[in-house]
This record gives sequence, C-alpha cells and structure tokens, in this order.
Amino acid sequence: MPTIGWIFLLGAIGMVVGSLLLLRDSAKSMHIPEEKKERIRQRQKELEREEEKD
Repeated sequence: MPTIGWIFLLGAIGMVVGSLLLLRDSAKSMHIPEEKKERIRQRQKELEREEEKD
C-alpha cells in the first residue's frame, strides 16, 4: 500500500479512537437528577411486572 494509504488509514483509526475516548469522558460527567433516576426505577419495575403477567 502506498504511503498516502497508510496515512489515511492511521488518520481514520485515530479519529475513531479519539471520538470513542471523548464519548467515554462525556458520559462520566453527565449527571442524572435523583428524581429522574427514581422514575426510571419505577418504570422498570412496572415493565417487569407486565412481563411476568405474559
């Protein structure tokens, strides 16, 4: 493969890895209010009860 091909390949891999690291870092800093967490838990329990009935 010509040198320019390797450069493009390394650049593409670098962009993918960099964006994944950025996504991981931004996910850690995202805080969900406790009220919303409680609603999520309640909804999950409701769905589990509905699944048990079926």
